[in-house]
Amino acid sequence: MLKVEKLSSGYGNVQIIWDASFEVRDGEVVAILGSNGAGKTTLVRTITGMIKPRSGSVIFDGEQLAGKSSRAILDHGIVQVPEGRQLFTEMSVYENLEMGAYSKETKEKLSESLEFVYRWFPKLKERKGQAAGTLSGGEQQMVAVGRALIGLPKLLILDEPSLGLAPNIVDDILQVAHSMAKEQGISVILVEQDITKALRMADRGYVVENGRITLEGTSSELKANEHVKKAYLGI
Repeated sequence: MLKVEKLSSGYGNVQIIWDASFEVRDGEVVAILGSNGAGKTTLVRTITGMIKPRSGSVIFDGEQLAGKSSRAILDHGIVQVPEGRQLFTEMSVYENLEMGAYSKETKEKLSESLEFVYRWFPKLKERKGQAAGTLSGGEQQMVAVGRALIGLPKLLILDEPSLGLAPNIVDDILQVAHSMAKEQGISVILVEQDITKALRMADRGYVVENGRITLEGTSSELKANEHVKKAYLGI
């Protein structure tokens, strides 16, 4: 589905990502792992067109997307849940979800998509008229994920979904992401610095260090890797 090859990017004169290569297959959960500041968010922002790549390719469903606009990439079915959620806090839950319907197709399927979101997150249906800013952090993350699902993603990117949330809420959201991949065929990129939780849900993972992908493997292989155990798992 997604194949990234030798992708490099950065901000201004500062290069952050160096020759990153990885892939995501249909219905797969792939974790992009690493400590804070490793370059994970820059990597996914380059994939989604928020940052223009300096070199390399982003192939999605056989089409080259590197250098295309964020809107063009969104139209291809790559939808990101941004770090920090970025909701319209004074708007209602329903209005925030409605913002995910950005195209003619997603607008036509809005009612159907809303019911799909409410099945995964029944609390949002109960609170659909409530201002998003009055929700708990976990509920706000549900709104952010739900808004992305309204966009009918083929590939869903979750950027640091655990940020600022209680561990049990994180587990619930990651379980939903895993279930969507396996039951609905929505591929998922999970960007996380909480490697323990990420590897529990992911099929495979890639470790980013100083802007480079230094390790890759199945979740089991990464859990057993001595560098990962020492540097990230505290074992």
